[in-house]
Amino acid sequence: MPQNVLFFDRRKFVWDGEAFESSPTAAAKRSEYEAHGFETQLVEEEGKFFLYTRRVVKEIVVEGEPPPA
Repeated sequence: MPQNVLFFDRRKFVWDGEAFESSPTAAAKRSEYEAHGFETQLVEEEGKFFLYTRRVVKEIVVEGEPPPA
């Protein structure tokens, strides 16, 4: 079982929960994540491929009225 969290260059990446049997299958999923703005890292362990992702929050949207002071 892969680790849920890995650090690459001091940046935290989280496993997406899937174990891929082949590199091309993992690469296809990696492309999907990157198209949606994620950074990715692909790790191979014991013949399986694991994809780790991260995305930095660039904007926080708060809905509703602020609480009274």
